[in-house]
Amino acid sequence: MNEAIRNLEPKAVWNKFADLNAVPRPSKKETRVIAFMKDFGNSLGLETIEDEVGNVIIRKPATPGMEDRKAIVMQSHLDMVHQKNNDTDFNFDTQGIEMHVDGDWVRANGTTLGADNGLGVATIMAILESDTIVHPALEALFTIDEETGMTGAMGLKGGLLQGEILLNLDTEEDDEIGVGCAGGVDVTAEKYYKEEVAPENATTYTITVKGLQGGHSGMDIIKGLGNANKMMNRVLYKCQGIIRIAEIQGGSLRNAIPRESVAKIVVETLNKNAFESEFKRIASEIKEEYKLLEPSLAIVCEASNTNATKVMAETGQTQLLQTMYGLHNGVYRMSPAIEDLVETSNNIAKVTVKEGSSKVECLTRSSVNSSKLDMANTLKSVFNLAGFDVTFSGEYPGWAPNMDSPILKVLDGLYEKLHGEKAHVAACHAGLECGILGQNYPEMDMISFGPTIKGAHSPDERASISSTKKFWEFVLEILKEIPKK
Repeated sequence: MNEAIRNLEPKAVWNKFADLNAVPRPSKKETRVIAFMKDFGNSLGLETIEDEVGNVIIRKPATPGMEDRKAIVMQSHLDMVHQKNNDTDFNFDTQGIEMHVDGDWVRANGTTLGADNGLGVATIMAILESDTIVHPALEALFTIDEETGMTGAMGLKGGLLQGEILLNLDTEEDDEIGVGCAGGVDVTAEKYYKEEVAPENATTYTITVKGLQGGHSGMDIIKGLGNANKMMNRVLYKCQGIIRIAEIQGGSLRNAIPRESVAKIVVETLNKNAFESEFKRIASEIKEEYKLLEPSLAIVCEASNTNATKVMAETGQTQLLQTMYGLHNGVYRMSPAIEDLVETSNNIAKVTVKEGSSKVECLTRSSVNSSKLDMANTLKSVFNLAGFDVTFSGEYPGWAPNMDSPILKVLDGLYEKLHGEKAHVAACHAGLECGILGQNYPEMDMISFGPTIKGAHSPDERASISSTKKFWEFVLEILKEIPKK
């Protein structure tokens, strides 16, 4: 299956991508891929370093005639988001990604593909391995844990890198040149609640919200896609007074728009008809609202085989449902400076209610630090009113655009020369590592670009074959045109 991938052009990139995708590499579990990358660098006889947090740096001297050019850093992250469909049997800790060709797209079988940022990694590996590609002195920087905290970039010490220009290969539209990105902060709210014995003469139901597109909680937030946690809360809120909540489990990762949510509830027999009628009404209402955006949305309710024995006390249940209703999800503010750019947003990523403990996990993003904190404090205020304890963690800075960047001028001119049209120079509403790396390397000139990848952070992730070829050719031209020292 993966052999078909190896025959795609450019073979140098797709073969390295297939090699990489054979190695399990979920965020925060990068031990095997770190060893893989170190073995790769050492096998080429190149200087290979693992820093104290697990980033891998491989250095390659300039090719003959390029010694007078500025040294560059080519950077991508080793980890990948691990998301799969509910009906897909797959273990990210032990299995390599199973891929197939679908027209112009490479996809995975029911899981994320890892093209984010595996195609960037593979591109750098292909350049390191080549003895014919022209390039200046090169440092390959492979960071860890980009997707769940950017701890690799945060832990990279100043003075370790020698390059003057950084090429980040983590942008997901091939006609875009990235010059800025959003920062982020994790907002976590927790609260213990009182449990009661479930009512007698009652039926336990399982409600499931599924079939949503999901996607990247930064890049895709502007699309207004369905959030399974908000939809589930809307169903439960409408059924207040006739249901008791036993459990809720919605979403999985902060940086992915939640596609699925499952709740276990208890309904007394005398309220059974009223509940089923109201559930049918609200489920139909939501599906009608989202029929154009989320055509595969399903909201189903089934009687459970086993009865719940404990439920939330009614006061705690009311507080939870009202809090969830009051939380902002989606775009909070559009940028007044850059057209069509989301400035600030929030993703209600994960909700867990079980055995007396409730926890809500959000990711707030913004290209403006004060607006990011405003959004985070808005969430905190709502949570605090209901007695939740709130913590902010994992904060990272944005990357401020520099429209006078010398490397931007190189890429902008080259793109127009190669394709006869201007590239889209833009900031993105996602977390790139450039902002963090810039704290310890403030003089480094940075740019971001990459091949077209759709559906990142979801099992619908796919990489364009033709775009990857276009991207590879662009990279090779850029390496030739790096400015002199």
